[in-house]
Amino acid sequence: MIRHFIIHMALCAGLMVSASTILLAQDPFTPINRQPAVAGSFYPHSKKALELSLQELFAKASPAKLEGKIQSLIVPHAGYAYSGIVAASGYKSIPKDADYNNIFIIASSHREHFNGSSVYSVGHYQTPLGEARVNMEIANALIDNNKNINYHSKAHDREHSIEVQVPFIQYHFEKPPPIIPIVMGSSSVSAARDLAAALMPYFSPDNLFIISSDFSHYPDYQDAVHIDGLTGNSILTKDPEHFYNTLRKNSNKPVQNLATPCCGWSSILTMLYMSDRRDNMEISPILYRNSGDSPIGDKQRVVGYWAIAGHEVPQESLQFMFEDVDKQALLEISRETLESYLRSGELPDLSAYKISDPLKEQTGAFVSLYMGGRLRGCIGNFFASKPLYMVVQEMTLAAATHDHRFAPVESPELKYIDIEISVLTPLQKINSIDEFQLGRHGIYMTKDGKSGTYLPHVATQTGWSAEEILGHCAREKAGIGWDGWNDADLFVYEAIVFGEEKRK
Repeated sequence: MIRHFIIHMALCAGLMVSASTILLAQDPFTPINRQPAVAGSFYPHSKKALELSLQELFAKASPAKLEGKIQSLIVPHAGYAYSGIVAASGYKSIPKDADYNNIFIIASSHREHFNGSSVYSVGHYQTPLGEARVNMEIANALIDNNKNINYHSKAHDREHSIEVQVPFIQYHFEKPPPIIPIVMGSSSVSAARDLAAALMPYFSPDNLFIISSDFSHYPDYQDAVHIDGLTGNSILTKDPEHFYNTLRKNSNKPVQNLATPCCGWSSILTMLYMSDRRDNMEISPILYRNSGDSPIGDKQRVVGYWAIAGHEVPQESLQFMFEDVDKQALLEISRETLESYLRSGELPDLSAYKISDPLKEQTGAFVSLYMGGRLRGCIGNFFASKPLYMVVQEMTLAAATHDHRFAPVESPELKYIDIEISVLTPLQKINSIDEFQLGRHGIYMTKDGKSGTYLPHVATQTGWSAEEILGHCAREKAGIGWDGWNDADLFVYEAIVFGEEKRK
């Protein structure tokens, strides 16, 4: 009867309806392509204008050179005029000819609330650049094998956070792989765990996972930089609990107009639950900006954007190797920075230095200043988003002027100051004190938003046992009490330590 009604209405409208058209409409296996919902608002509507926009964004992008194959990528989903350069920087960090079987796109719903997650399984995604194929075999397998994954048409109809990613994929990759679009219907830890468990069999270098998320919403520019820095750093630890606790702390901060520290946090949490199970997975920053950096942005109410990549690093490559010439260059940069700033208040121009490839890596480092064999200042950064040589310059300045334990270093002290640099390997989470090797590992701990660290050589200098190292670090560095390390998140790292010859 419904079929007859459709035919009758078509004829009444003066339309010619063929039998083949009727059969096509009734064929359950005919793909129902998802049509663009935000073309013309979030990005250009026409193919030509969209290609020109993407060409300009990729030309302005700042990609990162990362070791190993990128397996996950956090990128923003705002209008291209605001967040497009950050997104393009993320995608451009992946080679155009990268070989992936599939691209999973995970987003947290902005419009519909429902239990579990929805995967688009009835057709393909259409954009002004053409059809982006959906791997419907995987999509339907996820639905068939997981009670918390279904297909909800309304979850996809107007959801922009997946749609805005598809043109980047179509434009960038020489052979765009099929996609699997997934919308999370509820923001909860349990939903993230469930989805991570379902996707874990696919979480391999053969597939790319795009996590579509913006960060802080509507604080002013400076507050956004601060809040987004804390959130971004928590992602780099690869620890889902630390990330979630950081979000809770950020949400409770007295920041004016802060609606959320991260709109797609459940999608990011899903990725972290999967990444946490991969010992050789490292998470690195690519680029941070917010809408206030856009020429049309308002610095009073901004939205934050990160591009962050998860990439597989061979275990043997986690130890950094430097030639003596590299060490000497870092020491000279540190020394010149210290002397130039204390004498003139200006930082030196580093363009004259020959910067080798190892010094361009985005790597954490500590700079320690000694005078007469005693510590005069020490500050470092585990989660660098800049090249190593720039991190050393920044940490040198911070150690001299911002270590709250000491008065700022003054120029008459320069001839007595010795510089020591510690270049750090990535943090590796441990589950037992037995994994902490005295003298080889430094320790980093975090609990309830508080953190502290001891560099590897502290054990040699003090003669403390592993329990004493952890106790002192918990009490004196993290401020969580002597036994606070027992339920803190613990990470180890190694350091390449080198310094100037001691001054008399």
